[in-house]
Amino acid sequence: MEATQPFYKKRCLGIKIEELVIFIVFYLFWAFAYHCAITFNSRAWNEGEVSLFDLSRFMDSVGLDYILKAILTYPFWWLLIRKLKHWNYNKKILLHFILLPTFVIGWQQLYYFTSELVGYGHLQGPASAWDIYIPALFYTLQFGIIHSYNYYLENQQKIRLEGELKTAALKSELSALKAQLNPHFLYNIFNTISASVPPENEKTRHLIAELSDLFRYQLKASQVEKVPLREELGFVNKYLDLEKERFQERLTVEVNVDENLKSEMVPPMLLQPLVENSIKHGLASLIEGGKISISIFKKNDKLHFEIADTGVGIKDKNSVFEQGIGLTNTKLRLEKMYQSTLSLSDNLPQGLKISFTI
Repeated sequence: MEATQPFYKKRCLGIKIEELVIFIVFYLFWAFAYHCAITFNSRAWNEGEVSLFDLSRFMDSVGLDYILKAILTYPFWWLLIRKLKHWNYNKKILLHFILLPTFVIGWQQLYYFTSELVGYGHLQGPASAWDIYIPALFYTLQFGIIHSYNYYLENQQKIRLEGELKTAALKSELSALKAQLNPHFLYNIFNTISASVPPENEKTRHLIAELSDLFRYQLKASQVEKVPLREELGFVNKYLDLEKERFQERLTVEVNVDENLKSEMVPPMLLQPLVENSIKHGLASLIEGGKISISIFKKNDKLHFEIADTGVGIKDKNSVFEQGIGLTNTKLRLEKMYQSTLSLSDNLPQGLKISFTI
């Protein structure tokens, strides 16, 4: 059963309930502190005591002021923290030189208009300069706190991700040590078998040599983090050559990659699980077979990969990651290494297209 999200983790206006409560408490604290300062200062020229808990006087002195500040803060917060979350902090600081006067002037005009509308007083003449200085100071204070808190959350997420990567790297290292034994053993055995095949069975000898090369690449993949795209494509082509021996003319392969991209470094064993998925789940059940297309191109300093087939396709694309380890492992590798993910879509007129960027 799916776990129910705690109430305080739910969102209201795009903000978590717990953060919204902290935001309200923050405003109430500073509003009451400012109200206390005004009240104690006014006792110097007022006869008798002036109550701190007079709600009408509180709203007249600072209540309306801080309510409008809170309302105006939300669109500024949404722009800086949500809409422009990918901007670095230097750009956001420069943007504040535009947002700060916008906030101050917007608040001042709205506050004066609302105060006159409800019959509250506000500063006039030269004294209205305080309604520029204090809101500007408050804007700087609150967004300084907001940015610090957001930076803290991003840093915690980064630490958590680094921890997951270290754990995954350790597990991968242990798995690689175990996996090295099997491919290395089989690689040597295949060479032995190949050497024992009679010369007249040259095709069989060639297939064994191709299979041996696959295991040799797999052994290398367990020892390095990246390989040239040329080697990865060579491995995939050898795998497809072996599949063609099974499918014969039922399998057609098309590879579209610019020659100047083949020196790009990519994680090993990245494409083969996706190609294998296309054959196993897309084409194998079709009597007429089909076509697999591999396209790789560069755009905006990123490598874009597309593996398309003309197979049976998949209706429920979310469930595909629950059926096998090939797609799931590739998806996890992309998320951990590049914060990218696999995208599954329909290939027209039929089949499946798998795409991702690194």
